[in-house]
Amino acid sequence: MPTIGQILKNPLSGDTYEFIETSKDTDGERVTMKATVRTKGPLVPNHFHVFQDETFEIISGSLTVMLDGQTKTLTAGEKITLPKNTPHNHYNNDEIPVSYIHTMSPGSDFDYLIENLVGLAADGKSKNGKYGLIQELVTLKYLDSKTYLADIPLGVQNLLMNIIGPIGRLFGYRAIYKKYSGIEK
Repeated sequence: MPTIGQILKNPLSGDTYEFIETSKDTDGERVTMKATVRTKGPLVPNHFHVFQDETFEIISGSLTVMLDGQTKTLTAGEKITLPKNTPHNHYNNDEIPVSYIHTMSPGSDFDYLIENLVGLAADGKSKNGKYGLIQELVTLKYLDSKTYLADIPLGVQNLLMNIIGPIGRLFGYRAIYKKYSGIEK
């Protein structure tokens, strides 16, 4: 279960995430964490959140943000909010780490997602930041923090999630694992 002050470190990349506020502590209003990303390049595909706005406030380094097909670089002191239902991405495009305050609003189960992605990476279930098609489809289907990939038609994603997601669960895949978070989804 995510807790204030908890620091997660991806052993493969060295990226760290410290929870400042959890969804539970804010009655679901938001999740806020300090992220320090050493990895260069996108960690996830272009995507959008159905119910959540995502805010980044840069502490040090630079964060590249792709929003509405345009790319911009934010540096220390700059802040941006990426509105729900807007395709975007964000990543470190430099050799030096970027640190930022990352807020998801509403929080939903975003903190559990981060906890589980780092746990899966620690257990060797991630290759180059990718978790495999079945894991990704189960995660997309069963998370409350509904997210879609921006570059694949929604109908195709829904079809795959609704067919492969339940099959993946039969084989033990979960969106949230009890091993990492104390609950299962």
